[in-house]
Amino acid sequence: MTYRPADDRYDKMTYRRCGASGVKLPAVSLGLWHNFGGDSQHENKRAMCRTAFDLGITHFDLANNYGPPPGSAEDAFGEILKTDFAGYRDELIISSKAGYGMWAGPYGEWGSRKYLIASCDQSLKRMGLDYVDIFYSHRFDPDTPLEETMGALADIVNSGKALYAGISSYNTEKTREAVAILDDMGVPMLIHQPSYNMFNRWVETDGLKDTLADLGIGSIAFTPLAQGMLTTKYLNGIPADSRAAQDKSLDKSLITDRAIQSIRALNDIAQSRGQTLAQMAIAWVLRDGGITTALIGASKPAQIEDCAGAVGNLDFTPEELAAIDEHSGDQAINLWAKSSQSDNAPE
Repeated sequence: MTYRPADDRYDKMTYRRCGASGVKLPAVSLGLWHNFGGDSQHENKRAMCRTAFDLGITHFDLANNYGPPPGSAEDAFGEILKTDFAGYRDELIISSKAGYGMWAGPYGEWGSRKYLIASCDQSLKRMGLDYVDIFYSHRFDPDTPLEETMGALADIVNSGKALYAGISSYNTEKTREAVAILDDMGVPMLIHQPSYNMFNRWVETDGLKDTLADLGIGSIAFTPLAQGMLTTKYLNGIPADSRAAQDKSLDKSLITDRAIQSIRALNDIAQSRGQTLAQMAIAWVLRDGGITTALIGASKPAQIEDCAGAVGNLDFTPEELAAIDEHSGDQAINLWAKSSQSDNAPE
């Protein structure tokens, strides 16, 4: 049966201008980091993408190494573009990235011109696209001149293989340097993708959030649910089917008794707001307009429906914010931030 998206899809979502650009992004975007590899059922991937689009989620975020195996998430999305989204390409924002290990040898990761341009070409081939809307440098490369990395992004944009350039997980200092280099090349930076959630506030302490506003650059926060910690999944410990139990991307040592107490307290605040914990966590990331869109992951369509519901209430009282700070700001919980900002973080 041919898929037809919901006629009212654009009435269900809030859209925000991305920095100083003309692009608007949905307040909630879908990342295909987990559950889109070759180890996952393809029909479930199709169902999740269709659910997202029906809810007005127009932005789908990938990277060359997403899987497993690396590249398989882009392969899967390429199939979905043909079977379900054919004819809707111009209604979608599709992004990819390169920076982490993708193939063997000295040219298979980081930020060289050779790696980035080859990666972009490979990603386009896997997805069957002529261009992506956004292409990112996935992480800062300390051993490659920033001029080379940014020059590769500029050439990718100027060649028409991407419409916009972005960076991910760069700190404030390197972000300012990267923006200045791109500006000199006549290619503005559209967006920055940092990790950000109640338990991981490095974009605030680093000053990155204010820096992006000052530079007129949009932002898309990944891990707004702290790899599932900011959902009801861990209210009573570690379920067998969770990321922590499977050691996929969340260190189970972080699910301490203290952490569970904090999660339960935050869940109580969410319930008092008429939201699920996941909805409140996403609303918190989006609360003051400093973040353009929250990038969620999912393993089933119902989770996407839940997260998209966050746009129904993005406002917080001072008392609610103070209570959230009380239960999410202690150092025992913020250990999560250290693990997510490691050089080996997968996104």
